[in-house]
Amino acid sequence: MRRIFAPLCLLLSLAGCALGPDYVRPPIEAPAVFRGDGEAAANPFKSLPWWLVFHDPDLQRLIRAAVANNYDMRMAVARVEQARAIAAQARSQFFPQVDYALLAGADRNVANNSPAPTGTEGKAFAADANASWEIDLWGRIRRLNESARAQFLASQEARRDVMISLIAQVAQDYFQLIALDRELGIARRSVSAFGESLTIFNERLHGGVGSRLETSSAAALMEAADATIPGLEQQIALQENQLGVLIGENPATIVRGGASHGDPSLPEIPAGVPSALLERRPDIRESEQQLRSANALVGVAEANLLPQFGLTALFGRVSTELSSFASGGEAAWSIGAGLTGPLFHGGQLRAQYAQARAVRDQAVLQYQAVVLNAFREVSDALITREKTAAALERQDRAVDAYREAVKISMERYRLGTVDYYVVLQEQQLLFPAETARVQFQIGQLLAVVQLYRALGEGWQVPTRP
Repeated sequence: MRRIFAPLCLLLSLAGCALGPDYVRPPIEAPAVFRGDGEAAANPFKSLPWWLVFHDPDLQRLIRAAVANNYDMRMAVARVEQARAIAAQARSQFFPQVDYALLAGADRNVANNSPAPTGTEGKAFAADANASWEIDLWGRIRRLNESARAQFLASQEARRDVMISLIAQVAQDYFQLIALDRELGIARRSVSAFGESLTIFNERLHGGVGSRLETSSAAALMEAADATIPGLEQQIALQENQLGVLIGENPATIVRGGASHGDPSLPEIPAGVPSALLERRPDIRESEQQLRSANALVGVAEANLLPQFGLTALFGRVSTELSSFASGGEAAWSIGAGLTGPLFHGGQLRAQYAQARAVRDQAVLQYQAVVLNAFREVSDALITREKTAAALERQDRAVDAYREAVKISMERYRLGTVDYYVVLQEQQLLFPAETARVQFQIGQLLAVVQLYRALGEGWQVPTRP
């Protein structure tokens, strides 16, 4: 026994380090500040829960329903549990594998499991437990566990990325639905206004002081505005159906209102330094865990080139009679150590090692590409938010000017200094300008949603507010 366990203790003492490269995060050339954000260094990003971004109870209700019921979200949770089980399977290799076997049989004219004309009969009863244990001499099992754990953490980050994307999509669709409601309201007001003009022109025509040019123009404008209403109603219904899918419910009317029908105040969102994205964006963290897993598999492939050392043991009882087996029978045991390794595989193991290194190199490039794209998305969102705000400010002034023109033309019409056709022309310019302003207003809200999505934070759902 001493001759067996002395070398075993030596091997266990050697099994302290694992083959393959230890993981090191690849270098990233992060910009000093985001383009489009001049206050990032002085005012770092502060994470805000999604319910503090837009104070709209209907939007909050939709987000809760989406997180609880969305099928993509539920599948992401199932993938996390799957990765957890795979990691547990890899961890089991650290321990001895113990199995049992029971045997009861009888034979006639059989020897060594083959027919034999011996004219003998026999019975056999046996029970044994056997164990096998691979000594992780080169760290193969440790690298497998490192890879499996990284995959599990990557699945968690993927679930978080699905949640952030889902909530952002719900918010975007909700605000676009609000925009369609506002456009429908403008279209109905324009139909009403053009209808009033048509009534006035018809009265003037019947009174002999008007012309068919005025009535035809007013009728054309009214019908054109009225023709946009079915299309807007269709878009609203389709948008509601899309939101229904996101929240995991059958198509139905979406209850909406609250602050979003007014002019919700936009929060101040300092973006923070770009390097902070590496720690909070789930897609970057997922990509890094995928890289860590690929890096660990290089060590597994390297360890496969070397011998594997294992222990085996067996203990049991065997007897030709059931009565003597139950009372004690004959004890059977064995213990041994084995060394197995590759001798000639035609270059297969070397090719697998090269493949693992290539997969790791690809994962490095994938990680760097994800980081670069994240920097771009944040910069895009910051620039879009800034430029949309500037465009909305100019569009507000344009709408105010058009409204003043309609007001002045109406006053002059009442004084008899201008024709009502002038009023009609000014109204024709006002309503498209109001529709454009709605697009800029919603564009500001969507830019904030995109910025929170790009920053990777701000949409936590830990508890109900």
